[in-house]
Amino acid sequence: MLHKISDESPYELIISLENLLGAWKEFKRGKTRKPDVQEFDAALEENLFEIHDALKIKTYRPAPYVSFFISDPKRRSIHKACVRDRVVHQALFRVLYPVFNKTFIHDSYSCRLGKGTHRGVRQLARYLRTVSGNHRHTAYALKCDIRKFFENIDHGILIGFLEKRIPDPGTRWLARQIISSFPMSKVEPCSKTGLPLGNVTSQLFSNIYLNEFDQWAKHTLKARHYLRYCDDFIIVHSDAGYLRGIIPVIQKTLHKKLKLTLHHHKVSITKIIQGVDFLGYVALPHATMVRTSSKNRMFRKLQEKKKLVQKGVITEESFNHSRQSYLGLLMHANTQKLREQVKAL
Repeated sequence: MLHKISDESPYELIISLENLLGAWKEFKRGKTRKPDVQEFDAALEENLFEIHDALKIKTYRPAPYVSFFISDPKRRSIHKACVRDRVVHQALFRVLYPVFNKTFIHDSYSCRLGKGTHRGVRQLARYLRTVSGNHRHTAYALKCDIRKFFENIDHGILIGFLEKRIPDPGTRWLARQIISSFPMSKVEPCSKTGLPLGNVTSQLFSNIYLNEFDQWAKHTLKARHYLRYCDDFIIVHSDAGYLRGIIPVIQKTLHKKLKLTLHHHKVSITKIIQGVDFLGYVALPHATMVRTSSKNRMFRKLQEKKKLVQKGVITEESFNHSRQSYLGLLMHANTQKLREQVKAL
């Protein structure tokens, strides 16, 4: 559950024991077997009071992050905060999300309630049909990727966007504590750019940061058929020349407003009849297909898990859970034959 911000004292709402308990319950979902979560839970009341007191007298300081890599499938560097800090992140998120979510454009789909990957892909398909006159006319999609987005988020610019809507000194102070906590180094001063991929607050902060560009794209550039998911965005238009012409304008605006740049190797203009690759799917005329690399990765992982079942490492129930998850993802595309293949495994 998310809180609506209080006009009187939003910071008191953030640090209230009720909000901290709610933040803990949301944070621990799906993590109850992890040793650090179990350790925090064993002294839950004491830990929540310690957080509350530290926030109340403003002695709270985030601990250093633990870094590691994941492949999803691209190799990414994740920075994990301790349980105490992640509860604080969740507490701040619960209060700030409703404030900022209502300021975002409709076509921002990353890390928002009621949005997500599948809604973004469906909206793209609607835009392709609209611009092409239900695929009777030629249309094009400009696809762009922001280079090293999370690494290059400027702390000063982000804090400025936050403080435009949050006048409360306590909330500002806590937001600055979290933003400036990354990266932490004993050798060099804390950098003034970058957000960790592992924080729930980073999801919100990244949308706040790029909302400036979203608003410009919709209202100044007047790109009616624009949509974004995290650092990937697409503009659909009937004129390829128009799309080529706005690329330098987009680059200039990103740099001027947000100190960001486009990933030059990931800027493309595609005829929509060739299919538009977005968020693991390929939107084609009259159909949405699963990206080949995603399909291959899915079968490889399922076959690996099937071997683990045969060796007795995992249960058949665990394998079936994974299979049902993939079948759920496939339901959002034209994949009847593919679903039958997955069921046959």
